[in-house]
Amino acid sequence: MGAARKLCLIMVDAMRADMLRAAVEQGKAPHFAALLERGSERECVSAFPSVTPVCCAEIATGVAADRHWISGMNWYHRVEQRYVEYGSSFEATRAFGLFRSTYDVVYNLNMGHLSPEVETVFESLADAGLRSACTPFLIFRGRTRHDLGLDGLLRAGALAAGFKHAAWGPEEFFYGELFSSRPVDCKATLARPGTRDEYSACAAAELAGEPDSYDFILLSLPDNDFHAHRFGPDAMVGSLAHADRCFGRFVEAAGGIDAFLERHAVILMADHAQTEVEREVSFGEELASRWEVLGPSWERPELAELAVSPTSRAANLYVLPQAPDRERLHAELRDELASHEACELVAWLERPDGAPCLREGAGSPVYEEPAARAVVRRADGELRFRHAGGGEGDEPTGYDLRGAGWRLDGDPAVLGLPAAGRELASAEYPDGLARLWSALTAPHAGDVVVSLAPGWECVDWGGTSHQGGGSHGSLRAEDSLVPLVLCGLEPEAEPRQWRLTDVAGLVRSHFGLAPDAAAAGERAGTGART
Repeated sequence: MGAARKLCLIMVDAMRADMLRAAVEQGKAPHFAALLERGSERECVSAFPSVTPVCCAEIATGVAADRHWISGMNWYHRVEQRYVEYGSSFEATRAFGLFRSTYDVVYNLNMGHLSPEVETVFESLADAGLRSACTPFLIFRGRTRHDLGLDGLLRAGALAAGFKHAAWGPEEFFYGELFSSRPVDCKATLARPGTRDEYSACAAAELAGEPDSYDFILLSLPDNDFHAHRFGPDAMVGSLAHADRCFGRFVEAAGGIDAFLERHAVILMADHAQTEVEREVSFGEELASRWEVLGPSWERPELAELAVSPTSRAANLYVLPQAPDRERLHAELRDELASHEACELVAWLERPDGAPCLREGAGSPVYEEPAARAVVRRADGELRFRHAGGGEGDEPTGYDLRGAGWRLDGDPAVLGLPAAGRELASAEYPDGLARLWSALTAPHAGDVVVSLAPGWECVDWGGTSHQGGGSHGSLRAEDSLVPLVLCGLEPEAEPRQWRLTDVAGLVRSHFGLAPDAAAAGERAGTGART
């Protein structure tokens, strides 16, 4: 089984559409320019929170957080009663333990935290007898076993720290110093942010001369995000030029752009955008003046009332099961947050009687309440909403751009929705109803979820923020709209609103597979492992 052409998915972390255009117009991104010239660009909406782990899970699986289960850069694990930290900063990683955090990223993110009930594109393609390749990307779960690849003292240190297990990934898998499906003459720099594009390009170039090494390749170019965090999104042209040069190394190894595009269809995209950060807020520190907030290394975690998970320009907050009078605490917490100048949107789930939906903690990570509805508060307004099936007594107020029906109660302006009419579309918070619903109903979501106002970012548990630089994570369009460039691909359908979740369907469809992730999920875990 195969397609006429191979497929290359280029994921440039945090690439904004206007900065891509600027780099092209200034002549600094000739390879990306060729893709734009020969293909077509669409506007695509990111996940919420619009941070890399959540976004990568959407790209790789084709489903949102309520089904893939990844809720942020940092989230509280109700079953294990601890924070999960995927590397908000080096300082945050140290606060939770270098080996603990790294183990979560390398092993648990794919093998434990990502839902086993959905398939990644690597698994779908492997089950169809197709070969995939991937350079360092947070979601890589596949069907092929890869043993730890370190040598000498590095290997001894990794084994002593518990890094002794194999990982399951695509057939060709390059993950810096830790895993490599074949020897490559590439300098691995996984532990050094801002130096990873070159490694990705080198590994991809090694495969370019072997026609049978892959059918699908995911070329991850993450350095743009690091540079934009540090220098601000307006400095992105330089880092996009670097990403273009790295893609160009792969292209030249394949014989140049004409030969490359003759043999490859291409998807060029980003996971999220970035906006400027002028102010910072430390919810952990501020809320600790009123409640007992769980810290990274508390000796008595059973005394905590709240867990706080900052995730860049969003946050998940958890009312812990041992807290007294949880419903009262929940009400006071959301009132406290709604009055904070850093919080633009405060959201939660409630039951029909108006009481908040509170997860119970260990042993019960998923809250299932068919009649639950979401509440979102902004300034002096509130909006309640839920899915509407269209049956008698369940008529939708209107439909979003994807055709889903929603029943609204309250002020639609809270999410920038029109006061009248049946089309529920918002320029301020694109696809806001569906993205908020997914974030709130995800099994590891906070009991209260916050999206920050423009210019604000959360201080992480390492005490750092990107104040003076750039960040992302909120529901706002500025954080969430990204370019999606298709070259040599003709989608079977053109949705009015593209989402990150559509990308996995594009990959599957290109190879003649069912694009629907639900169909793929029915087979999850059943494919043969090699």
